[in-house]
Formats: sequence, C-alpha cells, structure tokens
Amino acid sequence: MGLFSRDPSKKLQKEYERKLEQAMLAARNGDMRANASLTEEAEALRAEIEALKGD
Repeated sequence: MGLFSRDPSKKLQKEYERKLEQAMLAARNGDMRANASLTEEAEALRAEIEALKGD
C-alpha cells in the first residue's frame, strides 16, 4: 500500500451515512418520495461496501 492510498470502503461508508441522514431529513419534512429514493441509493452503497469487504 502506498503512502497516500486510501481505503475505498471508508469513502463509501461516509457517503452511505450521508445518504441515510438526507433520507431521514426528507422523511421529517414529509417528502416520502425523496426518502425512498435516498434510502435506495444508500442501500446500493451498502451493497458496494459489503462487496469490497468480501474481497
């Protein structure tokens, strides 16, 4: 691993957490369509994270 190499799963984890937070805020504001869309995007990121961990 190089000096500046980064773990790609850490970046995906932060993005996943950000999407979940956006989904929660959308739900609080009553925008269930945005909540569903953001939750779906977050689940896709979670699947990518799990796939990376499986390598």
